[in-house]
Order: sequence, then C-alpha cells, then structure tokens
Amino acid sequence: MGSPAGWRAAPAKRARHERCPERPRGPAAMGDRCDPRRWDTERLCQHLSQCGLGEPDLLRRFRESGVTGSMLLDLPACALEIARVCLPDERLKVLSCLNSLRQQHLDEMKVDEMKVFNDPIHGHIEIHPLLVRIIDTPQFQRLRYIKQLGGTYFVFPGASHNRFEHSIGVGYLAGCLVRELKERQPELDITQRDILCVEIAGLCHDLGHGPFSHMFDGRFIPLARPDLKWKHETASVEMFKHLITSNKLEAVMELYGLDLEEDMIFIKEQIGGPIDKTACENAWPYDGRPKEKGFLYEIVANKKNGIDVDKWDYFARDCHHLGIQNNFDYKRLLKLIRVCEVENQKFICTRDKEAENLYDMFNTRHLLHRRAYQHKVGNVIEIMITEAFQKADKFWKIEGSGGKLYQISTAMEDMEAYTKLTDNIYLEILHSSSQELKEAREILRKIERRELYKCLGETRPEAKKEVSKNNKLEESFWLGFSKMLPPNVEIKAEDIIVDVINMDYGMKDQNPIDNVRFFCKANPSKPITINENQVSKLLPKTFSEQVIRVYCKSQDPAVFPAAKQYFVQWCIENDFTKPQDSDVVAPHLTPIKKSWNKTRDDEHRTSEHSCRQKLSFDK
Repeated sequence: MGSPAGWRAAPAKRARHERCPERPRGPAAMGDRCDPRRWDTERLCQHLSQCGLGEPDLLRRFRESGVTGSMLLDLPACALEIARVCLPDERLKVLSCLNSLRQQHLDEMKVDEMKVFNDPIHGHIEIHPLLVRIIDTPQFQRLRYIKQLGGTYFVFPGASHNRFEHSIGVGYLAGCLVRELKERQPELDITQRDILCVEIAGLCHDLGHGPFSHMFDGRFIPLARPDLKWKHETASVEMFKHLITSNKLEAVMELYGLDLEEDMIFIKEQIGGPIDKTACENAWPYDGRPKEKGFLYEIVANKKNGIDVDKWDYFARDCHHLGIQNNFDYKRLLKLIRVCEVENQKFICTRDKEAENLYDMFNTRHLLHRRAYQHKVGNVIEIMITEAFQKADKFWKIEGSGGKLYQISTAMEDMEAYTKLTDNIYLEILHSSSQELKEAREILRKIERRELYKCLGETRPEAKKEVSKNNKLEESFWLGFSKMLPPNVEIKAEDIIVDVINMDYGMKDQNPIDNVRFFCKANPSKPITINENQVSKLLPKTFSEQVIRVYCKSQDPAVFPAAKQYFVQWCIENDFTKPQDSDVVAPHLTPIKKSWNKTRDDEHRTSEHSCRQKLSFDK
C-alpha cells in the first residue's frame, strides 16, 4: 500500500540484507514477526525462493529494480511492477505467490479488504481500507448532515445531497488521476504512499464545512465575527488532525506504509495550502513533498488554475441533483493529461486540443452559479437562516472538550464541539420552546411558511466599476426610499438588504486558462501556452462580474410596489445597469437616463453612421 521509497530506488541500497524491524504498537504488532510490507528486496527474494521461484535470473532482476514488499502487496495495483520485472511465463507464478502472502498477512493483521461503494455519479468504485477506516469515524460521518448546496435545497427539490458523498467522490477521483499519471509516466516516481496521501486529502478536504456549507463561512461568520479571517479549509485541517488522533488511527496509517510526520504534513498541505505562509517567494513553500513532486499539489485543490478533481466531482454531482445538463466530461480529460517541466518545475499539462473544453468547464462553473448557487430565492433563504443563527448565537451552547461551552460562532475553535455542529441546528432552533430563541425561531418559521423577504430587483455596476460589500448601500437606499413614503407608512433601515454577489471563473478577473500549460502530439514533453485567439473568437473577454440584489423584509402591501419603483431610481443615482423589468415597473423613470433607452435599432443606426463617416473620410 505505502512504499517507503520509489520504484526506481538505487539498487545498492535495496540489496542490503537487514533484519526486519519489530512493530512496537498498534495492529501491526499482532501478526507476523516481520511485516511483509516492510520487507526490503533481499527479504522478498528469500520468500520467492521459499515459494520455488529462486531462479537466479529472476532474483537478479528483482534486486536490480529495487522491488520491496510494500510495493507488491497492493494487488492488483502491483501488476504493472511485476510486468516490468518478470517474463510472461513467470508472472502468474509470482502473482500467485504474492497473493497468498498478502492474504495470509491480511488474515493475521485483521486488515480489511478494499470495499466497493455504489455511487450515483461514478458507479461502483473501490475504496482503500484506510480510507474506509477514516469514513467510519464520527468526524467524517458528520458530513452526512451538511447539505452540499446549503439553502439551494429549498429551491431545487433534488439538491438533497450532502458533503459526505461529494467527499467520497473527490477521494476516488484523486486516486484515478494520480494513478493515470503513474501508469503513463513511470519516470515521475509516484509511489503507493503518494497515491494514498492524495486519496486521503481528496476524501478529507471538506471536513471543516459548517452548517449549510458555504453559507456558514461566506455569510454567517463574516457577520458574527467580522474581525476573524477564517475559511473552512482551516477547519478541515484541524478536523483531520482531530479525526486521526481521537480515533487512534496513527498505527493504522503506519500499517499501510505512511510516515506519520512527513505524510501527515503532505495531506494537510493539499487541503489547506503551505503550512508556513511566510516562506520567501522563490523558495519551495511545501514540506510534505519536494519540488520534483510539486504536481501532486495540483490534484485535489489546484491553486494555479483551478482545474482539480474537487470541481470535477461537484460539477457532475450538482448537475445530476439539480437537473441541469453537465457539458463537461472529466473522463476524457483524465486520458489527455501528463506532467511536463516548466521553468524547472513539474506541472500537470493538458493536450492542446482540449483548450476549448477547458473553457466549457469554467463556463459550466459560471452557469451553476448563475442558475443555482446564486439563485435569488436560495440566497434570500440563506440570508434569513444567517439572521436566525445570529439571533440564536449567544443563547446556543455546544459542549466541547473538557466540558467547555461554545457558541455557534465559536465552535470551530474546538473540534469536539465543531463535530456536533451540523444542519440539524436549523431544526433544533425551529422546534425549540426557549423564550431566548423566539426571534430566531420566528425567522425559520417564515421560511417554512414561504413568507420570504421580497426581491426588489437585480442590477450590476457599470463596466470597470466595482462595488464593495458594506452597509452604505443599504443606508443610501433606505434614506432615499423613506423620504418618498407617505406619513402613515413606515420602513426601518434594517428592513433593506443589499446583497452583492461576485461571480467569476474562479480567479477573480483573471482568465484561468492563461495559467494552464498544454502539450501537443508532436512533442508531448514540451509545454506550450495557448491564448484565447488561438482557440475561438467567441470566447468571453471578461471573467468576473458583480450582481447586486436588493431585498425588502417588510410585508406591508403598500411598501413593496413603491420599493420596486424606487429601486429603479436608486440604480440611476448609483450608475448601475438598467433592471430588466424597469420599463414596466417604473416607465416614468426609465427615459431619464439616455444610455438605458438605446435599442438595438439605435445601436445599428449609430454603427451605420460611423461606417458612413469612415467611408467619407477614406475618400
């Protein structure tokens, strides 16, 4: 399972006969005196001789290649290694010998076999027994009770899937990708340890999500603790450490060949980025793997261009449950990637003919945000849940380690308390009888009765103008609108909510494809860049946008129509784009701004006039 050294390790180091180390603790101490996973080349050759496979030429090839027990005890994954060392007539005998050894070892050590999961997206998938041990812990099972899409489930009835199945899918895809690279490019020296660490990182990358997923770290925490710079990846690293120690999985990890110091660092770095954030710009920032294996950090969470297995799974899974067509096929991309060297560093590169498909991939991401993740009703429900959590925060107590009590907004400071914090808090507040939770309970009851805050409209800033998320927009709307209302109608400042949404291709206003390296069929080892002009003239020219929505809490029937009309006036005053329904809602206002009244015929005439002027000038 885990190989302490690579396939092409120096033969001289592997040929030396050493006594097998004793296992001081854990499951490995129960079985054979010498764990076959820790056998060096010489001990493995001795076992082959005992099985009647002691031909000098065969043993010489094993010694020259530096094959160890840990490299061959993962059947059928070891078949590729055996094919390189053994002649065709020797392979079946060697595989049979190793298979019997492996089965005996598993029986003695009471280690589980690979398990098969039936996933609705990826079909029947095999999961490594160490990953199964991680899945079968309270910290991982917690993800069953956190909706993948948060409040979106209140709009799309099929979006009932959870972080649990997504995490399993990402772990599986991470293993698929790294094994493809290992098989296609043996010179990369990808070991079984590397594969296992990448799979674990994929499996555990979302352990730190709070109730209703991104609502918790994107809406609730910034309001409840505005001075705290916190994101769920930070909690994922802490929860992973807590999962391993509280379930005493260190010995199990060692049993499968992992190094508790180096590999734990590698897994945490894949989830949360470099541990030492102060490393100098030109220095290699990671400690878990050297620069030669830097491409491994691009598999689970790719910080360079955003092309990673996390997106591949949630594109397919979310589209499936939302009922939206997914136009991106990760299986094709898996077959058309390889590692190339760019400026003395190895990167995962894509075949040149896949450039347009990568644009489709990021367009799928944007489509999901537009149609589902940032749906105006789903967003207002998350705003209401966030308000309910804020009102319940100081009254809700969660017991952590040592009996210490935490609030909703502080539970992430203690992983024992955070393990208990899931979407279930919604129902607990909703069905509570506490007088202290009355305000929070009433907000959730409004959601249940579909008495939602009303959306007054949607607009955007004009080109090259960015709006920051602050209370000034809400204040300006309330001040202007309250002056227009008749004396008998009242609206409070807190009744107005301005929601500013940033949508992009994953790298703000940058084109992520600019950071992708490609290779061509003629020379697959040479990385190249491809700009948008080489792909198509119909590609997007901008890669980010802001959407501004205004909601009104007031249920007064006299307020909503007037507020919708004032929204159009407010857009004019702030130099925002024309709302879609403004001609119907406020026809007396829309002629005020000339740029809003340009029709396609006007634009055509303007263009035609410009052409005539140019022709006249040319004459």
